[in-house]
Amino acid sequence: MKGSLIVVGFFVLGCLLGWSGLLPDVLVKGDLTVYVLYLLMFQVGLSIGSDKKLKEILGSIRPKLLLVPLSTIVGTLVFSALISLLLSKWSVFDCLAVGSGFAYYSLSSILITQLKEPSLGVQLATELGTIALMANIMREIMALLGAPLFVKYFGRLAPICAGGATTMDTTLPIITRYSGKDLVFVSIFHGIIVDFTVPFFVSFFCSM
Repeated sequence: MKGSLIVVGFFVLGCLLGWSGLLPDVLVKGDLTVYVLYLLMFQVGLSIGSDKKLKEILGSIRPKLLLVPLSTIVGTLVFSALISLLLSKWSVFDCLAVGSGFAYYSLSSILITQLKEPSLGVQLATELGTIALMANIMREIMALLGAPLFVKYFGRLAPICAGGATTMDTTLPIITRYSGKDLVFVSIFHGIIVDFTVPFFVSFFCSM
């Protein structure tokens, strides 16, 4: 929760600085976001590759276990497509790109902004990237705050599916508390798989 609020704080600070006109042109008009994106992708590889439980996870994979991340991915994309029916400004593929961030707000928002700029223009691409940022931050916060209710009404796997890509890190403690320690392995595996799909799904839907 604290980490999400810090991210929102930095986002608001960036908006205020950009609006003020105090930043040098090299930061505003340069390709800094591209290099930040490269750094994020590198960090994703590091976090997955350096996980001490990675070998154990890979060695214990059973086909049935894949149903959990598959349910998260399919459910998210289906409802992202359905919500596009209520929005006239954004296409179904724009909504799918936002949804396929799976709560990985930092990576998905930058990817969407960069990839949609050629087709939508700078302003609309930035707007869609901002929507992705806020939507995926809200998903993480809902997973953190709603975990006990999800368990009560939808079962112990519900907080894992709600947490999306965050279930291997930020939402893992709350999932462990309410879903049980026996699902820690499932939560980490789910987070790794969903995390890995984010750049592929976002890139795919942005190209449509």
